[in-house]
Amino acid sequence: MIPSDATFAGTFPFAPHFTDAPGFRMHYVDEGPRGGEVILCLHGEPTWGYLFRHLISTLNQTHRVVVPDHMGFGKSETPEGRSYWLQDHIANLETFVLALGLTDITLVMHDFGGPVGMGFAARHPHRIRRIISANGPTPFGQPDLGDQVMANAALSPWFQWIIKAEAYGTLEPVLNNLGYNILSTLKLNGFENNTVITDSWLNAYIAPFATAAECLGALGWAKGFATGSHQFEIPDPAAERIIRGKPALAIWGEADRTLHAEHFLPLFSALFPSAPIERLPGVGHYCFEDAPEMISRLIADFVQRT
Repeated sequence: MIPSDATFAGTFPFAPHFTDAPGFRMHYVDEGPRGGEVILCLHGEPTWGYLFRHLISTLNQTHRVVVPDHMGFGKSETPEGRSYWLQDHIANLETFVLALGLTDITLVMHDFGGPVGMGFAARHPHRIRRIISANGPTPFGQPDLGDQVMANAALSPWFQWIIKAEAYGTLEPVLNNLGYNILSTLKLNGFENNTVITDSWLNAYIAPFATAAECLGALGWAKGFATGSHQFEIPDPAAERIIRGKPALAIWGEADRTLHAEHFLPLFSALFPSAPIERLPGVGHYCFEDAPEMISRLIADFVQRT
């Protein structure tokens, strides 16, 4: 586990906070003024709250910015004997949000943070103020969800590798050594901005996966897809009606090789037909690394406007 006070040469200067509410030691950043709107940022595979460092610095003067690390990621604990499926992360997030009493929430979701955040929104739609998807899927009971996910997997090198590796028994040996192959994993998913790669940056993404025992979260997310173990939360009609009425924004790096715009933006537009979509040419899957200033500005402007 990363030392709680690690700042990676000052690139992540935020005070660490922890809660045991979800049944493990969960780390989160909690910056900015209390009592107002909350910006809740949800990372995906195989990143952590470090991904949102520029956005935190952009918004924490005006908003409370809360950034949890999912179980098995970042500075959060990686407990043995737990499953790391989508439904587990949704339940953990629900417990976390209720423990902190967060309301008036703007969800900012990347990668599998999308299904986790939308799962929470299905359970607690009244706590949501806005939805922001940044290369993060927004599954919410759309009838073609399964078809779009499978069609995307047929195009995605990451998902193709997961399926083959699980079949050939190489998924665990590779992902259990994620600390050694993190850069190739990021590149496979779609990472374009090589100028951000420094020793401290690389250490920030390597550090959570120092041993095989600390790779359970990253392995679980991949294995859950290969084995069909992830369960999407299905909203009831009342929750769907409430969420459809919320302001929403999609930001999509079009060089994403893992989550293709052609399959995931239709899911967003089905839920939010009049919502704006910002398509960013040349920006990859990890849009917060490829275009941090642009993404931060788009999100800040949208929050201010709505």
